[in-house]
Amino acid sequence: MITLEQINVLATKIETLGIDESTVSTLRQQYPNIHFTYCMDDDLPNNKPVIEHKDFNLYLIDGREHCLCMTNDFNVATGVVVAETYSE
Repeated sequence: MITLEQINVLATKIETLGIDESTVSTLRQQYPNIHFTYCMDDDLPNNKPVIEHKDFNLYLIDGREHCLCMTNDFNVATGVVVAETYSE
């Protein structure tokens, strides 16, 4: 389970640290019980982020089964996708 409060804290940290692989690595160390994935936002078509930011979007992952899938249910979320948005 991941809470909305945790997601808001993560968004603030990402905003402060910047969006890149090293930030995601830092989050992995600080939150070892949460699975983090980093990608570009356009790799996730047809999905609704739980947090939208001008530089990144955050999505929830449900990892209870053998395959990961996207979810918007905080109660079953086991991970977060940090998706960098493309800005010109």
